[in-house]
Amino acid sequence: MYDAIAANRRNTFFLIAAMVAVLMLIGYAFGVYFGLGEGGLIIAAVVAVLWIGISYFHGDSILLAASRAHEIQKADHPQLFNVVEELTIAAGLPMPKIYIIEDLAPNAFATGRDPHNASVAITRGLLEKLNREELQGVMAHELSHIQNQDILYATLIGAIAGAIILISDVFLRSLRFSAGKRSSRSSKGKGGGGVALIVLVGMILAMLAPVIARLLQLAVSRQREYLADASAALMTRYPEGLASALEKIARDPDPLEVASRATQHLYIVNPFEKDRWSLDSLWSTHPPLEERITRLRAMR
Repeated sequence: MYDAIAANRRNTFFLIAAMVAVLMLIGYAFGVYFGLGEGGLIIAAVVAVLWIGISYFHGDSILLAASRAHEIQKADHPQLFNVVEELTIAAGLPMPKIYIIEDLAPNAFATGRDPHNASVAITRGLLEKLNREELQGVMAHELSHIQNQDILYATLIGAIAGAIILISDVFLRSLRFSAGKRSSRSSKGKGGGGVALIVLVGMILAMLAPVIARLLQLAVSRQREYLADASAALMTRYPEGLASALEKIARDPDPLEVASRATQHLYIVNPFEKDRWSLDSLWSTHPPLEERITRLRAMR
């Protein structure tokens, strides 16, 4: 289990580094083409910082509103609060805000920017269809996302991916408008061949950037799901609870009406892929459910 946690953290670090490298390369090519030199790196960095800032401070509110979630208090559902309180004490975490999504499909997600500004959202179907041990497993999984800083990673990754796509779009549009003309600084001198190569690489990256950013974002998401499963099993000392919950969520016939393609990666089980247990695709937001359940049961 500890080896899996360490491997997932390493993989996530390398994937985020790859996303930053793609962003900086496109920014540098942008600067070279328009005679800004390393100014393109600064532009790319500024765009990324602004995007991250907006996501950091307002991303959770936007996601909860889009999911039509409403906050509840302990009197509204004492058992749920007791489960979350027990787990936060065991994990040494502050109590997150708890939201309910009025949807019959069982599912849940965590959001926020850090353990002191975190929320968990649970569907009405999850509360009605899982027993206490299964509910505890799901809550442990979501609290693990908070404990492991996954909610921050998700914000960071989404913002970098957005910045890559924005910079790429501006670069390609500028190339079309400039009709192949480049400023005298970038078209003359000994470095002409090198400049052309840099611009060519930048153009290729810019055209492929939306696909690259999406694939890297999904790869990070899959790694974090494995890590949250392992951490939840460690937190509860009962991996079967989460394994059984994943099976029930996957088999449930009710569609999650509030889910969208923009929020699908947040949920413990992707609402658009839950009927495809063995799905193992580059475009999947989650690892195959069969593999997740097998790993959990092997931890017993």
